[in-house]
Amino acid sequence: MDCNGFGGENKFIDIFHLANTTRNTLCPVRDIIGRISDKWSMLAIYALGGFGKMRFNALKHKIGDISQRMLTVTLRNLEHDGLISRKVYAEVPPRVEYELTALGYSLLQQLALFADWANNNSAAILQARTRMLAKEADFNKRPNEEVGSLLIEQV
Repeated sequence: MDCNGFGGENKFIDIFHLANTTRNTLCPVRDIIGRISDKWSMLAIYALGGFGKMRFNALKHKIGDISQRMLTVTLRNLEHDGLISRKVYAEVPPRVEYELTALGYSLLQQLALFADWANNNSAAILQARTRMLAKEADFNKRPNEEVGSLLIEQV
């Protein structure tokens, strides 16, 4: 079986094994996670999905603190993967517009599910982080001898 299909009883174990063992080859799961997990790709996809066809500077303005170079690289990568299209108009000055492709819209639908999950669970995640920080702070306040004995007990 390759990284394109999952035939086992537990789909998630199959996905894990395939993504983990195909690090040096093309695995669609690792590949797309790599693309969308950079700092700007999801924002560009959300912006183009929400506002529609946009010119470079309009997209840069919507995203905010992205540099011109990073937006250029991000758009080039998304275009390379077939997620957006770039249309150049033969005008003076040249006009270039970007928009999601059908493939980009299909990814946007999945990213919307992720965004919903993140929004619905952000409070629980922040509470877990706060609890963990409190535990770490409490642990760091202990005298060194006590910390050492706790570490030995855990081993």
